[in-house]
This record gives sequence, structure tokens and C-alpha cells, in this order.
Amino acid sequence: MQGLVIKNTGSWYSVRTDDGRLVECKIRGNFRLKSIRNTNPVVIGDRVRIEINQEGTAFIMAIEARRNYMIRKSSNLSKQTHILAANIDQAMLVVTVKYPKTTTVFIDRFLATAEAYRIPVHLVFNKIDRYDEEDINYLEALMQLYLGIGYPCSSICALTGEGIDTLQRLLAKKVTLLSGHSGVGKSTIINRILPEANLRTNAISEYHKKGTHTTTFSEMMPLREGGYVIDTPGIKGFGTIEMEGVEIAHYFPEIFRYSADCRFHNCTHRHEPGCAVLKALEAHNISESRYKSYLNILEDKDNNKYREAY
Repeated sequence: MQGLVIKNTGSWYSVRTDDGRLVECKIRGNFRLKSIRNTNPVVIGDRVRIEINQEGTAFIMAIEARRNYMIRKSSNLSKQTHILAANIDQAMLVVTVKYPKTTTVFIDRFLATAEAYRIPVHLVFNKIDRYDEEDINYLEALMQLYLGIGYPCSSICALTGEGIDTLQRLLAKKVTLLSGHSGVGKSTIINRILPEANLRTNAISEYHKKGTHTTTFSEMMPLREGGYVIDTPGIKGFGTIEMEGVEIAHYFPEIFRYSADCRFHNCTHRHEPGCAVLKALEAHNISESRYKSYLNILEDKDNNKYREAY
């Protein structure tokens, strides 16, 4: 029996079978042995084969090959990986200038990982009702930066519903991963799009300006217009994985474009003579924040470390 994994509550997985049934499943024991470096061997969006034994318990027996997946380092076990979702058409990263603040390093780590797995990303800037003039100017500068690179952006207020219609059109008939820090408004966005979901939301801490986790497990929710939206727990940091040395530049489109003119094919774009990327940086054709993020990921690889704050 074949099906789609639509929910993960830790030890149990909800599978929607091809004939429309919803079956609660466990995973066969040796899955964990096969995927020892992965915290979650079966993930939301997986196509799986299940079997039901004589006692009526259903088990996931096999996973079909994944078209793509979004992966990061596990923040608790940094030597392991954590897959957010598989077989997705696009990702929407929810970003807030404040309440809580989303850093450009976090954004860029997410974007670089999405580039590595050819997952289109739409940046959604939320909470525009809460920003003063300085905040709005910064938000507009961020949007101009990422639009210039080629990433589509939207500004919304999930609380009032402003901009939600645009998101609904973008979500229709696609499988979309919704991600971002705790407190950026992912659950509020989903409640606007799917009122029947009635997801729990919490106010952020006004003292720390940080969000608290309201989503505690991942779930794939069907949309009325077709497609699914995948709600995931908020993430503090985004440790990159499966990226090596020179190839990291490939996942920064504007850096990659200039790198074709570097003198050396294995240029790291840090100090080499004849580096076209450094020239573009000096001419302000590459932003300093993006270059900093590139170096930041390189530093991870050089020193084998992961900073949760990113």
C-alpha cells in the first residue's frame, strides 16, 4: 500500500494512502540504523510503502526516492542532520525585521541550502504593521537586495490579512514548505489561509523580542485550491550541511556569476589575485551582507563548527 507522509508527531507518522485513507504508522526499526546521521529517517512529504500486520499496527516499510529535500544541521546534535521536508515545489521563508529579528546570515543560509537542492524560495516579510519609519526603510532595502538577486519577495501583515491574497495565489496547486524563526507568524499566516486549521499562536516575549514555539510537530495541510502547505516548528539556527569548499559560491547566484571571471578555477574569493568576486564586492555589485554570509558558511567548513545563532 502506497501513501504520502503528511504528519510527524515523533514516534508516529500519519500517512494518507493513495485510496484516501489516513493511517497512523510506525517506522520499521532498521530505518534508524540505516540513517544514523539523520534525526528523522522518514519526513513530511515522503512517498512511502506501508504494511499492516495481523495485530492491526501499520509500519512504514520503504521510502521512494526523494525528488528534493530541505536539510539543516540538527541544533541539538550538530553532527547529525535534520530534514525539514521532502518533495517540495517551493519554500516560503517568513522574515521579520523585529519581533523577532531575522538576520541576513540566517536568510542567506536558508537560501544557499535551497539553491543546493534547486528549491525556489519566496521571501515573506511579515508584521509590517509593527514597524516604524526606520524599520520600513530597512525592510525595503532588504527586499530590493533580494529582488535584485532574483528572489521574489512579499510584504504582509498576517494579523490583519494584508497581502494574504497574494500568498494564496502563490500557494495554489503547489507543495510549499513554510519556515522561519519562532514568532515570525507562520501559524497566523496558516490560520488566515486555512481558518479551519485553528493553529495555536503565542505572543512573542516583549523583553527578549523572541518567539516561543507554538508548532511542536510538522504537518502537511491540504489547500482548497489544490496543493499543500507544510507547517514546521520554528528554528533558531540554520546550520548548512553537504556543502564543500569551492562549491559554496555556486549557491550564491550573484557570487557565482562573477566567479566565472576569476583567474583561478578553485578561487575561494577571499584573498586570491585576480578574483572577480572581490572586485565586484569593491564596486558594490555584490552586497557586503551577502559576502559576509558566504564567508560565514566557508568558516563553518574550515573549522567544522556551527553557531546556533545563525
